[in-house]
Amino acid sequence: MIVRKHFRFTGRVQGVGFRYRAKYAANGMGITGWAKNQTDGSVEMEAQGPEEAINRMLVMINKSDYIVIDSIDSCELPIKEGERSFYVI
Repeated sequence: MIVRKHFRFTGRVQGVGFRYRAKYAANGMGITGWAKNQTDGSVEMEAQGPEEAINRMLVMINKSDYIVIDSIDSCELPIKEGERSFYVI
């Protein structure tokens, strides 16, 4: 089932390649969306694709020695029709 989720990650998530790791994982799994640094040190991300693929993407992001995720807030969003890629903002 295709879903779209909004995430907010806190911890050591900026300056450690988080957004580019997310993009790499998303591109390999057919996930669309975006990732963006926030001024409070968190990263926001929207991801759309099969729920299982999004879960695998989160595992892949968290397997970095540099990224330390302290918390993840998430909620489901409406699907965005026509979105074709995952990009870093």
